[in-house]
Amino acid sequence: MPELDLRTINVQVSLDVTSIFQALEMARGAVNAGVDWLEAGTPLILAEGLHAVAALREAFPFHPIVADLKTMDGGGLEAEMMLDAGATFVVVMSQAHWATVKEVVAMARRKGGYVMADVLNAADKAHAAQRMQQHGVDYIIAHLGFDERRHVPGLSALDDLEHIVASVDIPVQAVGGLSIDEAIASLQLGAKSVVIGAPLAIREDRFATSDEFESILSEVVGRVNEFRRSL
Repeated sequence: MPELDLRTINVQVSLDVTSIFQALEMARGAVNAGVDWLEAGTPLILAEGLHAVAALREAFPFHPIVADLKTMDGGGLEAEMMLDAGATFVVVMSQAHWATVKEVVAMARRKGGYVMADVLNAADKAHAAQRMQQHGVDYIIAHLGFDERRHVPGLSALDDLEHIVASVDIPVQAVGGLSIDEAIASLQLGAKSVVIGAPLAIREDRFATSDEFESILSEVVGRVNEFRRSL
């Protein structure tokens, strides 16, 4: 697995669909649009398991793949399975026991992969991010959960982002209900990754088609490239 420069600003697409066919279709559009990283979202992993990661790796041999496992226990085994299937990154929850985090990190080191830590529902997300860095993770996910944002009005994944970024020396991405404008704004707050979900809802009553989604992602990639050039 080639070594990555994690400090490089990137665009990541979250393939939050429930079949390999859907995931590959969306991923092709994303890659055509210039997306850098592909994420096997939690719904996809629940529905298709490591076979989804293997299918993405076969179809896109040179793209980093994030396996959003949300690991809480059995860290070494879960990480090993996904890394062997072709994942570049595995995701562990900051709410997991420190031993689980260390097992995930140890396995990633052994396999040449990387670890993201998700600080979803941490009482102090900046402090949780610091602990994860101390345990050796490579990336922080500043995550506002789907259920949380549906039931608690007024929250944003950007709320704690600056504080989290300032608290660690490793890169951070913000995830959870962000509009395209907000996702781009996360870069101005110090994030290193813009994460766009698939399929992205563009109307209240339906999701984007593959062609629409590719067009949306092309816009995102273009705006991220503009931000890169401004640095």
